[in-house]
Amino acid sequence: MKVLKWIYAIFLTLLIVFPFYWVAISSFKLPNEILQPDLFPNAWTLQHYKELLVDTPYLINLKNSFIVSLGTMLITVLIVVPASYAIYRMDFKGRDFFYKLILATYIFPAMLLLVPVYQLMSTFNLVDSLWGLIIINVTFAAPFATWLMSGFFKAIPTALDESAAIDGAGTMRILFSIILPLIAPGLATIAIYAFVVSWTEFTFASILIASEESQVLSVGLSQIMGQYTVKWGWTTAGAMLTLLPVLIFFAFAGKYFVKGLTEGSVK
Repeated sequence: MKVLKWIYAIFLTLLIVFPFYWVAISSFKLPNEILQPDLFPNAWTLQHYKELLVDTPYLINLKNSFIVSLGTMLITVLIVVPASYAIYRMDFKGRDFFYKLILATYIFPAMLLLVPVYQLMSTFNLVDSLWGLIIINVTFAAPFATWLMSGFFKAIPTALDESAAIDGAGTMRILFSIILPLIAPGLATIAIYAFVVSWTEFTFASILIASEESQVLSVGLSQIMGQYTVKWGWTTAGAMLTLLPVLIFFAFAGKYFVKGLTEGSVK
């Protein structure tokens, strides 16, 4: 039985890791070898990375993705924290309705919202604007992030709020001085979630952004691939460079993300 578990674990690991490995080694192969089924390059080259950074707008796309993802992450946290505090710690009429309404926002497929979202953004002159992407990404990330925070808020005894209120602390002081330090893993969880959602979003980025100087990486890479012929060297090199910031982000904050998801799911 133990052997079967090891075989299953190895098979599952290969299934997940091999596609990333194949993309990684392909990005270092010579152009005439990139489609060959070799597990190792016969000769290593950085040609695709140099051409990608020099001949394409990859760095502009990278800068735009960082602006949109960091903006989405910051605004999502600023919105979700007070919203979660109000829903999970305060009593007011319609609280249960708002709690259910959060998850109801995911009833509609994103494709059905393309036309109304485009019309709305056009009305406010937010088409072809990074602010438009930030707003739409926050709109989709904030409801699920608010739901994720339920476990963290419910795990903190309400007696702490009552004791602080008796000592004269107001609502804002209770939130920032008492609650926030206790839900730090939850803050890291929703920050990472919002960053990754924004970093990988493609549908609305391809519709709302038209100019090349405002494109983000998810759309820019599809343009780099070529309309009639696929440039596999640029595509694989771009995929590796796009993956790198997320891997670095997870290397520093990944443990808080996993811990946050686990704690939020059981409390």
